[in-house]
Order: sequence, then C-alpha cells, then structure tokens
Amino acid sequence: MTSIRTAQDSRWGETFDRLKAMTREGRYEEVEAEARALAALPRRPWRRRPPHWEARVLATGAAVMHGRVAEALDELDTLIAELEPVGLNSRMLRLIARSSRVAALSGLRRYAEAETEANGVLHELNQIAHRAPVSALEINTLGHLAAVLCGLERHEEAEAVARGNLARANGSAVAVLHATLARGLNGQGRHEEALTEVRRDDVPQPPRYAAGYLDLVTAEALNGLGRREEAATSARRALTDCERELHPDHPRTPEARALLARVSGEKEDPGE
Repeated sequence: MTSIRTAQDSRWGETFDRLKAMTREGRYEEVEAEARALAALPRRPWRRRPPHWEARVLATGAAVMHGRVAEALDELDTLIAELEPVGLNSRMLRLIARSSRVAALSGLRRYAEAETEANGVLHELNQIAHRAPVSALEINTLGHLAAVLCGLERHEEAEAVARGNLARANGSAVAVLHATLARGLNGQGRHEEALTEVRRDDVPQPPRYAAGYLDLVTAEALNGLGRREEAATSARRALTDCERELHPDHPRTPEARALLARVSGEKEDPGE
C-alpha cells in the first residue's frame, strides 16, 4: 500500500492529510482500514508525533461516523486512557478522541455522560485556544452538544447552542447545525419554523455521517403540522439513506424506522 510505505519513509504527514480529506469525503471504511494498518506499523518513539496515536484517533473517529458507536466507544475509552496529554499535539489528539466519544455516547443515548464529556472538552479547548487552532474541533463538539441537549429534551438550550454557533461554522458543520437547530425547534412545537429551517437553499449538503438526519427532522416537523403523508415520505427517504450510507448498527436507522411506523401506520420490522 503506497500510503503505508510513504509513512515508513517519514512522509506520513502527507498520508494523514490525505486520510483526513477522505474522511471529509465520507470514505469512512477506507479511512479506518488504512489508519488501522498504519497504527500497526512498528512504533518509533523518537518521533515527536508518533503516527501510531494519530492513526488510532482517525480509525476510531471514522468508526463512530460510520455508526459502530458501541464498539468504538470501548476502543475510545482505552485510547483516551493511554494518550497522555504531555505535549500540545498529544493533548489535541486526546481532545479529538474525546469529542468522538461525545458522539458515541450520544448515539447510545447516554446523554448525561455525553454532556459532561462535551463540556469537559470545550473547557479544555478554551484553555489552549491561544496555543493551537481549535475552532473546527470546538464547533464540531458544540454540534454534538446541541444534539445531546435535544436528547435530554432541553430544546431551548439546543436551539441556543446551534443558532449561536452557525456564524462560526464552515462546510458540512453548517448543515449539521441547521438540522439540529430545526430539531430543537421541533422539540418546542415550533414546527413551521423547523420546516423553514430544513428547507433553506443556502445550506451546504450534509456530510455522509448525517445521512437521513435532515429528512428525519423534516418528517418530525411535517408530522407535527398534521401533514402525515408528506411526513411518511420524508421518513421513508431518511430510512433509505440510513440503510444505504451508514453501518447497519447506526442508531439513526432504528430511529428512522420507528418514526416511519409512527407516521404511516406501517408495521415496524426490526429485522430489516
């Protein structure tokens, strides 16, 4: 594999840049496989930034985005415990892993733990903001936190977090924050506003890890407005996208299936 040989030739920084670009493209399976192969290389402790750690953080993050949250959470707990924040780079890697842990805990509906972890990450990012570029990770973690607050049914707070950070977000993070903002509005019974939010034409395309999310929130808004046929269509589209784009264990898939059953009267088939 060319990328692994490149890493062995001390050009592994280029490899990680490419893997991160692949992650942004939604190629989670490829990223995880290649990162795990890189992590398995003999470790060279004299390097200032050993590729072993960065590879493991990339691999587990890709697993979370793909939807293997329960499996990835165990690995993240081990990784975070082993990654001593002795330098700025190690500290950042640990914070990236902890942010992925927030997403995994949220996916497992362990919302109270996820909120505690998210607030811890945000506090530590604030401490090192003068030493490192933390904005992207901060926005990502705030997006996780907004979703967690929805899970805790603290929808006004979720709206505030999502709305308050949209101006700072870039790229796919904008789409995710808009969807979570609409989810918070749904939770407050403000379905017309939620529907307007999800149907804006100035929002970027959602990333692959958010497959089905926008349609799921749209279905909730339509159902809240009594437009059940449209809601069923949107829920069915959400389920199709989840099944096509995400790992079978992704927690959004059963959510979409349950919503479709609720709005359409179709019998839920958990075996599908």
